[in-house]
Amino acid sequence: MQRLTVDEGSQGQRLDNFLLRVLKGVPKTHVYRVIRSGEVRINKGRASADTRLEIGDEVRVPPVRLPAPTEAPPVPAREFPLLFEDEHLLVIDKPAGVAVHGGSGVSFGVIEQLRQARPQAKFLELVHRLDKETSGLLLIAKKRSALTSLQDQFRARDTGKTYAALVTGPWPENRKVIDVALHKYLDAGGERRVRAVAADHADGRRSISLVRIAQRYDGFTLLDVTIKTGRTHQIRVHLANEGCAIAGDDKYGDFALNRALARGERVAGVRFERMFLHARRLAFDHPASGERIELQAPLPAECTQLLEHLKPLAGRAGAAAAPAPVA
Repeated sequence: MQRLTVDEGSQGQRLDNFLLRVLKGVPKTHVYRVIRSGEVRINKGRASADTRLEIGDEVRVPPVRLPAPTEAPPVPAREFPLLFEDEHLLVIDKPAGVAVHGGSGVSFGVIEQLRQARPQAKFLELVHRLDKETSGLLLIAKKRSALTSLQDQFRARDTGKTYAALVTGPWPENRKVIDVALHKYLDAGGERRVRAVAADHADGRRSISLVRIAQRYDGFTLLDVTIKTGRTHQIRVHLANEGCAIAGDDKYGDFALNRALARGERVAGVRFERMFLHARRLAFDHPASGERIELQAPLPAECTQLLEHLKPLAGRAGAAAAPAPVA
């Protein structure tokens, strides 16, 4: 029998989520079973799965038989380039090719590596997510109060998130707002996919992206994309649906062009082997002070190198660092 006292790191958390963290490896069905049976008590009283914990609560957890341990690869400790940190939160510049968390065939990600690198940290949780292939600004909470405050801002669309995206072909000058619903589904292989659908589609969710041309190149356009909704693969699908897929996108892109870029055949002297999507700007209100924080992450070296080898066209040169409009 365990008797656990709720600290600041667990304040406001649901009982079921608290137990899933405490009883790592125990199937969810079993966790919910012991809650329903009344074996889990808060301050000696029965509680439901959605009961919110408060500092100082005593949670009685019954003995639970854990499944036989499996040999899992060790999580390597890793710090990432820091752009901001205080006692409430930290913001890193995530490299492309690194998942934000483990799961779906990935043993570990940014959050697991950070926890391993900072064993003294009582609380580290992702505020939002980036695709594995996307680089740039990633926000992580160091207190539960910060997590809930920041997630509320994301849900209320009070954050400014701008991405740099290099797309194939010429982007239309007058195409500044994409308001196209998206539908998430699993393909025949069980892989997560997203497609654009009509606004009245039963399973579609309204999705809005604001687009500004930063620079035109021969065969490509560099865009600033500010998202007003945070749907899975939103930018990738919105841009591909307009006929201008992101360079290097292995799910929705031009696969022949991607191979030519990776082999160094499309742009002489450059082998580009990632997706050109970078979360370059993030703005939010600090969860404790209320101060407006705006951070920027420069383009990674491999993206800058590719742009330097492209032929710029007259028009919007030098505008890539300016923020996209926020509606």
